[in-house]
Amino acid sequence: MSIPINFPKPTFVSVNGVELEVFEAGQENAGNPIILCHGWPEHAFSWRHQMPALAAAGYHVIVPNQRGYGNSSCPSEVIDYDIQHLTGDLVGLLDHYGYEDATFVGHDWGAMVVWGLTLLHPDRVNKVINLSLPYQERGEKPWIEFMEEFFGDDFYFVHFNRQPGVADAVLNDNTFQFLRNMFRKNVPPAPPEPGMMMINLAETKTPLGEPIMDDSDLAVFVSAFEGTGFTGSINWYRNLDRNWHQLADVDPVIQQPALMIYGDRDPIAKSENLSDFVPNVDVVNLDCGHWIQQEKPEETNQTILNWLAQQNQS
Repeated sequence: MSIPINFPKPTFVSVNGVELEVFEAGQENAGNPIILCHGWPEHAFSWRHQMPALAAAGYHVIVPNQRGYGNSSCPSEVIDYDIQHLTGDLVGLLDHYGYEDATFVGHDWGAMVVWGLTLLHPDRVNKVINLSLPYQERGEKPWIEFMEEFFGDDFYFVHFNRQPGVADAVLNDNTFQFLRNMFRKNVPPAPPEPGMMMINLAETKTPLGEPIMDDSDLAVFVSAFEGTGFTGSINWYRNLDRNWHQLADVDPVIQQPALMIYGDRDPIAKSENLSDFVPNVDVVNLDCGHWIQQEKPEETNQTILNWLAQQNQS
């Protein structure tokens, strides 16, 4: 299954010891970069609705498949997916295009990487726009250790770490079913079921709610993960405690202007103290679930473009 004709053709960029598959729009706007970072289990294609709108607004839009995804490199070592490597790839992209800094946009895990990039390489980020995942405070305990105590062994972050390979195999065997069941909206609330959520989702024959995309768009994601398998992307989760240690001595406050976009029906909790760590943040809530930019593309575009226009005036 090939990527639809109206999506840009990729180029391959060598950065930081890997090769990234990169999609671009608005190359004529060189000098005004915006870099979009996808989440899990996604692909650069998840920004298909934003790329033309941002290019039309005067941005050079750069959208990588991050390591472990699509046709980008998929290193075999777990440690190759820690926050140092993931943010290093984005710094490498800036260097490749000759940019001192850029506006970075992240969704889900991409937001985690953008927050981390802004902490580790603050001089390379001029503005932050994150969707779904707010800034995660570095608490007293490493993240997985904390989640294990709080949510138990079956919580998928914990399971990915404590039972390596188990979930990967189930998702690999049920790629279409898992992604079809994952990319839904208006899913009726239900009490948590026993077992591991992502494995349950992969093994469920009948999806709940409504699809957020048509079959041809879904096929892009399915085809990408049938090619790579899920281990590379799940290895991002397997570095959370390592990332916690790597961020120990970093100033935890982000000074850049930031926009946080939440979906009101997103199961990911909103932050209660976001402005303590991101003092220059504006918050917008949209009436949608987790897949914000795909579920509400026009509203997402308008929210981002309005905010960027305000920043450029001030």
